[in-house]
Amino acid sequence: MTASIHPPTPPADPRKESLIEYPSRFPIKVMGAKVDGFVHAVTRIALEFDPSFDATTVELRDSSKGNYLGVTITVTATSREQLDDLYRALTAHPMVKVVL
Repeated sequence: MTASIHPPTPPADPRKESLIEYPSRFPIKVMGAKVDGFVHAVTRIALEFDPSFDATTVELRDSSKGNYLGVTITVTATSREQLDDLYRALTAHPMVKVVL
């Protein structure tokens, strides 16, 4: 009797696993200084990655001292790559301090 030898299954790469089902609505909070043009810059980037993005759904929240602004955008996420690229574009913008 010959034993069948199978190579072990490699563990799943956690970077490729996703708890998000695509497509789905996905909120992203972007923080930056409360200056002219900040909201427009964030919405322009959102439109680059989600052509169906609706800027009327943007939510704004001032920081406690009013120096910073939280902008919540909700995009239609179509892939992990799209979200990764969107996060990179947002964090690379000079007006953006934090992306959550």
